[in-house]
Amino acid sequence: MSKLLEKDILEYEEDTQKGKYLTFAIANEIYGIEIKYVTEIIGIQKITEIPEVPDYVKGIINLRGKIIPVIDVRLRFKKEPLEYNDRTCIVVVEIRDISLGLIVDSVSEVVSISETDIVLPPDSSTGFNNRYIKGIGKIGDEVKLLIDCDKLINDEETEMLVNIS
Repeated sequence: MSKLLEKDILEYEEDTQKGKYLTFAIANEIYGIEIKYVTEIIGIQKITEIPEVPDYVKGIINLRGKIIPVIDVRLRFKKEPLEYNDRTCIVVVEIRDISLGLIVDSVSEVVSISETDIVLPPDSSTGFNNRYIKGIGKIGDEVKLLIDCDKLINDEETEMLVNIS
């Protein structure tokens, strides 16, 4: 395949993914993550625990021969732990060139949110901790908290996750 054709295909894929978010529940809130980061969604499975990692890092899974670190988004966002059930999913994403599993309470749907329907979150001086939130998407009467994937894990955490995978 020619380099020009590959570039055209990549640009087309980016255009078709623009403004699309996979939405999921954590506690009583609906969050969204840009679909371009998502590689697949799987049911909860056996997670091998890793000693001496932060509590939100649940361990690793073997996904078709690839070792993937898994974090519990509920714990990452300082929410109360919840026992996993048949609705609990692992959203596998590609962030900072590593595959990472995100444990979420349940996956909702893929929605399109135009840039005009996204507002910035309140600044932290209002008491709203928006470290992981890049925007608030408005869809009808509902709002979705849009996650900034690049801030979900920092450089130090990226290095730790690379080392355990």
